[in-house]
Amino acid sequence: MKQMHRAIVGAVLAGAMTVATAQVGTTPADAEHMKAGEEKAVNLCSTCHGPRGISTSPEFPILAAQRRGYLESQLEAFRAKTREEKVAHDFMWGIAYNLDDHMIDSIARYYAAQPPAPGRAGDPALITKGKELFDKGVPGRGIPSCTTCHGADAEGVADFPRLAGQHAKYVVKQIEYIQGLVRKAPVMHGIVKDLTPEEMQALAVYVQSK
Repeated sequence: MKQMHRAIVGAVLAGAMTVATAQVGTTPADAEHMKAGEEKAVNLCSTCHGPRGISTSPEFPILAAQRRGYLESQLEAFRAKTREEKVAHDFMWGIAYNLDDHMIDSIARYYAAQPPAPGRAGDPALITKGKELFDKGVPGRGIPSCTTCHGADAEGVADFPRLAGQHAKYVVKQIEYIQGLVRKAPVMHGIVKDLTPEEMQALAVYVQSK
């Protein structure tokens, strides 16, 4: 009878654990998968992108709290060598080449779950001008608002990237790459192609402050 009782208790406990796991949506395989992504981020990616994705050098983007889908698409582009700017060529091609789909997914999940970088103050006049450009665009020149894709607070929408807290220098450089067709982004090219250097700087300083 004792053995039967233990068997029943064991079965009940096992069932309860299964239900709890299903409710949380995490399995041991999921946990192992996420751990692998965290280890890769900490041991490799942090060299350039900083602890938990907050880089100190504006040459390298902040990844903390970035949109998961965007991170995945960019890692896939580096792996396929379709992002061709110099930094991508020099740093990311070789790294991404060795990442399989599962590792890309787990790295993206890791960074998307990190706390965002705090905004950094800049020239108040530039921030004011950048906010107006971000919120309203320049209708008379066919430049739309940035909020449609990047959100009212620049936190990103769906798979469009988070810009809030990003290094201003990095943001300007990416706009320049897209303007010059060095970085292939057809939708964005149509939006930013007519921005002046002063407007780019204002937008960048504004989103960095968020």
